[in-house]
Amino acid sequence: MTRYIGKSIPRLEDRRFLTGQGRFTDDHCLEGELYCAFVRSPHAHARILGIDAGQALRSSGVVAVLTGADYAADGLGGIGHMPNGADVIDVSLRSFMPPEQVLDLAHRPIAAERARFVGEPVAVVVARSAALARDAAELVSVEYEQLPSVSSVVDAVKEGAPQLWEQAPGNLCFSLEFGDAAATRAALASAPHVLRHEFTNSRIVNCQLEPRSALGVHDAVSGLHTLISGNQGVHTQRVALAAALKVPIGQVRVVSPDVGGGFGPRTHLYPEQVAVVWAAKRLGRPVKWTSDRSEAFLADYQGRDSVAGAALALDAEGRILAYDVDWDGNVGAHTVSYTSMGNARRVLPTVYHVPEFRLRTRGVLTNTVPTAPFRGAGRPEAHHLIERLLDMAALRIGIDRVEIRRRNIVGRNRMPYRTVTGITFDSGDFPGYMEKALALADWNGFPARKAAARAGGRLAGIGVANHVEIPVGFPMERVVVRAAGDGTVDVIVGTQSSGQGHETSFAQVVADQFGVAIETVRIRYGDSDFVALGGGTHSDRSMRIAGTMMVKAAAEIIDRGKSAAAALLEVAAEDIVFAEGAFHVAGTDRNVNLFDVARAVEAGDVAPDLRQVLAASQDFRGRIPAYPGGSCVCELEVDPETGTVAITRYALVDDVGQPINPMIIEGQVHGSAVQGVGQALREGVVIDPESGQMLTGSFMDYGISRADDLPSFRVGHAEDPTSGNPLRVKGGGEGGIVGATAVVHNALCDALAEFGVDDVPMPATPLAIWSAL
Repeated sequence: MTRYIGKSIPRLEDRRFLTGQGRFTDDHCLEGELYCAFVRSPHAHARILGIDAGQALRSSGVVAVLTGADYAADGLGGIGHMPNGADVIDVSLRSFMPPEQVLDLAHRPIAAERARFVGEPVAVVVARSAALARDAAELVSVEYEQLPSVSSVVDAVKEGAPQLWEQAPGNLCFSLEFGDAAATRAALASAPHVLRHEFTNSRIVNCQLEPRSALGVHDAVSGLHTLISGNQGVHTQRVALAAALKVPIGQVRVVSPDVGGGFGPRTHLYPEQVAVVWAAKRLGRPVKWTSDRSEAFLADYQGRDSVAGAALALDAEGRILAYDVDWDGNVGAHTVSYTSMGNARRVLPTVYHVPEFRLRTRGVLTNTVPTAPFRGAGRPEAHHLIERLLDMAALRIGIDRVEIRRRNIVGRNRMPYRTVTGITFDSGDFPGYMEKALALADWNGFPARKAAARAGGRLAGIGVANHVEIPVGFPMERVVVRAAGDGTVDVIVGTQSSGQGHETSFAQVVADQFGVAIETVRIRYGDSDFVALGGGTHSDRSMRIAGTMMVKAAAEIIDRGKSAAAALLEVAAEDIVFAEGAFHVAGTDRNVNLFDVARAVEAGDVAPDLRQVLAASQDFRGRIPAYPGGSCVCELEVDPETGTVAITRYALVDDVGQPINPMIIEGQVHGSAVQGVGQALREGVVIDPESGQMLTGSFMDYGISRADDLPSFRVGHAEDPTSGNPLRVKGGGEGGIVGATAVVHNALCDALAEFGVDDVPMPATPLAIWSAL
């Protein structure tokens, strides 16, 4: 009988955090520790002609100044980010094929010959305190030859644009086309209605609560290189770090302690993480670096940033005939990741029936901070396109915005449904989610509220957007479970928490498999000493993959324990059944507890052939498909005098399958929706096109949502469980963000429709809105 799954158990880890017992990277201090600061390029593009560290080296407390030339002299390599990850469907293939047509450049941690974005590290200053290192970094003199730079994808692909890498003519990492171009163009040519628009998806900063930090350690005796640094997957970072340092993977250990937010960019290895380990080895002492917020704005991998020209062809009744998209994604200065573009390629039609499509997608290099997957990773961008085009089409054709969606949405009666991009939905009630969201938001009551707003001098608008996600992420996982004689269940997992509540949700799953108290379950992650394999946490993969492996491992342990239990109870193994934490003799009240069996096995109280500890390891490679879907409705009011926006209602329905912990799921929905609303209205990196300087380098310039910027969310859960995994889960970490920018802009354009405004740039700041009016 289920005791924990589906219940809102308070998070077990929260006591640790609320009482100040959490241990983040900067809390780790080692004897003899040194501190480093980075000298960063003030130019977006420049040759490095020389570095004079003399004054810095003469400063009090300075131990060393290391440069890219030193790194190269040590024979070390670049970071191999593997930007072209596994395909969404067939993990034996790359996301973009053929791979030889896709650029993959090693990322040198310290620039040696050329700096390619403002903030790129060009030297490392190591000193006896962080303050001394920072002060000395100001004294390092770097001679630059400034070069022309380019920061936008629109400018980077123009003829004669400054070139970042000789391996990438035209600044293109790849340019590939998918779909049926001829059929799509024919449909566009003959369709009664064609909507065309170019959308810019703003670049955003990863504003995690905990700034990045890294502590490098080298043991000269064992040769072990240790990195202590908050991240989203110790195994993948261990592999990348070993390759950069050019040492066997067995000589690298990565530890990720408590992490204060990840959201995607912490999945990939950073230059600073490599640098502290390298410096520690060179100097024979631990070396630590902790970013401040200004440095984070300059150097943390950023998210989104794409320009897409899209055309939607519809028949006279508003049914989609074809969809044509030209998508340029801003990769930044280094090839860290193409994941967002790969995800967008597969989810482009979202929940709608699209008979024909063509996509040309290009990865474009610019003199900006590299981009990486950010929560949703390509799916919010793809949904924004089609949801905005549907609103524009409804206005053009003269039909209701909800009705045009009803005519095109894929219904439950069509499941399983294969999209034109090759994804097969196994389950889902997309029309039902929309109807539930409309009811939750009181869509039909909006006209009265709009009239009341107008009487108060405000412009009210309402919008709807539907969404679906796809199974992505690193296609590998390992889980090790052991039921021990001390009365505990030990679980080692390759995913790890950066605030999601894994210690609680995973414990709920394992406790129910064994029928034991949740307090007996210990979840361990975040140290490559015991996490030998694992894909990390991102892309809604943790419960779907790791949870499935936990269920299978528990079943294996129970099956193995039956023979030992039978021996203890002096019956045949076939007579044993397992329930409620004990092995029972079927049809009797005789039983032996799971932990008593474990103790007997460990103590040798059974025959030698039965003395196998109650442990099991489950490895997984591939995909476990699941398609979380949902719908959201946003209602807002605009002050026409100032352009300010107040969101008055926000309703969201999310199908996560079977919710393991509804309270945690609701928190994930709230958090992801807030991030999406923030991008829609406030968040956007501004870079001066002439100099390449970031003009939004702090929270004084870069808008981020506060709690009082949003109303209380109206969240509805739709449980349409998948049969693709034993827990029937789909995923709950990203649903709130996928449709958020689209629904906010749909509501905003509805409010401004009487002024002839059909779109507002992202983010829709008061200035952008006031200018549109």
